[in-house]
Amino acid sequence: MKRFILPAAIVIAVFMAFIPGFASDTMIQFWINALLLATLAQAWNILGGFGGYVSFGNSVFYGLGTYGTGIAMATYHLPFGVGLAIGVVLAVIGAAVVGLPILRLRGPYFAIATLGLNGAMLAIFSNLSIANKNIGLVLPLTRNDTMFYELSLGLLVLCTATVWWVSRSRYGMGLIAIREDEDAAGTMGVNATLYKVTALILASVFTAVAGGIHAYWFTFVDPASAFDSTLNVRMVIMCVFGGPGTVFGPVVGSFVLSAVYEILAAQISTAAALLFGLVIVLAVIFMPRGLADVVGRGRALSWRYFVRNITENRL
Repeated sequence: MKRFILPAAIVIAVFMAFIPGFASDTMIQFWINALLLATLAQAWNILGGFGGYVSFGNSVFYGLGTYGTGIAMATYHLPFGVGLAIGVVLAVIGAAVVGLPILRLRGPYFAIATLGLNGAMLAIFSNLSIANKNIGLVLPLTRNDTMFYELSLGLLVLCTATVWWVSRSRYGMGLIAIREDEDAAGTMGVNATLYKVTALILASVFTAVAGGIHAYWFTFVDPASAFDSTLNVRMVIMCVFGGPGTVFGPVVGSFVLSAVYEILAAQISTAAALLFGLVIVLAVIFMPRGLADVVGRGRALSWRYFVRNITENRL
């Protein structure tokens, strides 16, 4: 079954490239948002899924990409491509500077440290004159959803291809070794700090580009939306729901959860967040290894699989 996954993914990606030709404006906007969220989850998967380091600071790179694009276009009237490049450079510098000291921490200490980064960046950009402080920036208006859809799809394909390479490379094996036992990986010659920092930098590139695309699409940037801590929670949830440490799990998880939330919001908007949370809790209880593990079992899957998950987690 596994040998059909990659060809099926390629066929689906080709089909999705033609969606703007027949889909409504509302559907295209849904897919732009879903594709960007899937990219964020996939980028988080590089360090969080393969490396085992649960980061709550990836939204910082999203914000840097957002503001890099916003400042370049709104303040200096530079082209969109230049703004994206500036956002990526800011995110890479931020990942390198922050990653070296923070990635020496482990477990909950690392998670708490990354959580504080988002609040710090929010405070900094709220007081920067070049970023127009709390007022925000208004980018040039463009009504070309097809362009943003194609950019978002292309970014997700590139990010997924990178994760596919990671999963089959010596570098990816090093990250998995760090996830399983960092001390043992070090004795085998794996430079844990170098592996972790490069994984964070790699994730920051895709996250920053996603932020820049969303900034130009939404045409407005402010500190609260650029450095939204709940965005990082969604990255983690979507990756874990789909299957961390897998190639296509985060993408499938993002698409499924995005669709579930839209349906719930359309039918019962007042309770959408509550029911969305319930769906996630049930998924974690019955399939803690994500959708990828469920699909991978194929015919071997039975009710005992779900019972065993409940038993192992002592629920």
